[in-house]
Amino acid sequence: MVFSEYLPYYKRNLWLAFPVVLSQIGQVTVFLVDNMMVGHVGTAELAASSFANNIFMLGMYLGMGITYGLTPLVGREFGNGNLQKTTELLKNGIFAHLSSGFILALVMMAIYFFLPLMGQTSEVVARAKPYYLWLCYSFLPFILFYSFKQFFEGIGNTRIAMAITLAANIINIVVNYALIFGKFGFPALGLVGAGIGTFVARLSMPLLFIIYVAGKARYNRYFKLAYTKALKVKEVLVVLKLGIPIGSQIMVEVMAFGLGAIMMGWLGEIPLAAHQVAIGLASFTYMVSFGVSSATTIRVSHQVGRNDYGSVKKAAYASTHLVLFFMSVMAALFVVLRNQLPLLFTNDPNVISIASGLLIIAALFQVFDGLQVVMLGALRGMSDVKLPMVFAFISYILIGIPLSYAFAFPLGIGPKGIWLGFLFGLGIAGFMFYFRFRRNLKKRQ
Repeated sequence: MVFSEYLPYYKRNLWLAFPVVLSQIGQVTVFLVDNMMVGHVGTAELAASSFANNIFMLGMYLGMGITYGLTPLVGREFGNGNLQKTTELLKNGIFAHLSSGFILALVMMAIYFFLPLMGQTSEVVARAKPYYLWLCYSFLPFILFYSFKQFFEGIGNTRIAMAITLAANIINIVVNYALIFGKFGFPALGLVGAGIGTFVARLSMPLLFIIYVAGKARYNRYFKLAYTKALKVKEVLVVLKLGIPIGSQIMVEVMAFGLGAIMMGWLGEIPLAAHQVAIGLASFTYMVSFGVSSATTIRVSHQVGRNDYGSVKKAAYASTHLVLFFMSVMAALFVVLRNQLPLLFTNDPNVISIASGLLIIAALFQVFDGLQVVMLGALRGMSDVKLPMVFAFISYILIGIPLSYAFAFPLGIGPKGIWLGFLFGLGIAGFMFYFRFRRNLKKRQ
């Protein structure tokens, strides 16, 4: 590798990625803020937050993933300079996302009635149920925001979503503080207050997007043109055909971690609370890599639209270099600060002890997690989504989860065993996606 050849790609990818990184971190910060504030209310509340969030995130990430299919489609047409097709995708994409989101919202509301049947303690379930409902109420506004976000990222603008996400986080922190602890004359609602804060913040996100775009002629022209376009079943299906496999792949990965959280709950409230602490920290670093991955999707889709596969290769590998470097640094920090980082969430010494052990394993899978997500971003930019979905299912569900169970229970390793299963699943997925991308390049160059 010649560094000078990749330097322009590092710069371009980082320019696109930085706002996406802040936006993605903003989404995780909603959960982190909830956990930090709730963790200081009590360990049972932190465990309930972990349980509810891990169930809700299955539907949330499936819905988010469906919206991700819009970005490479828009990116390709934008790269071709086809404004008419780009705006047609905007209208049909929003319809596709809201339609699928409504169905998912109904399914997630139905799951509420099955929460007591998932092997958690009665105390955890009682606290989790009302919080889970508020998360469900926030789902459709969240999906509408993501539909806007993915369209504008497809045309290369990653900064609007960043600004709105940061504003929404401020809203979330203020409402959380008021309602969790009973400040400014409001009642102290604990975990329920965190749920209401999340709902208010997510409701504000699409509203802020609409207000911002309405005042900018260079952006609202896309909406004006989209308004004149007809809804087409064929175009809606094109959006869903790409989005559903992406959403399914993301859901499979989240499902693996969700099942891991359920198994952690079988070990008790303290291991589940420790899992929530460690997964919150790991998710924070993951979202940086995910932001670079999203930028990779944009860059690759634009170059595919121009049939420039030499640039596709360099853009993808430049992102890989950046992510592997970042995740290696974060892995070192997780090891060095493993006893200090959990203090951000809880003062319970038992939770801190287990979480510090989990962070050592998290440090090991950071690099594999970075590799798999950035390779997925490159594959999505090439509209290759079906086989990666199968690879994800094999890696996480057929290999990772059985290993988590075997390590934790028959072999008696406990909480660390569940996370060792995560490590194997992510490692296998990372290499499968990498070799798939190399094969795609070889076929198209």
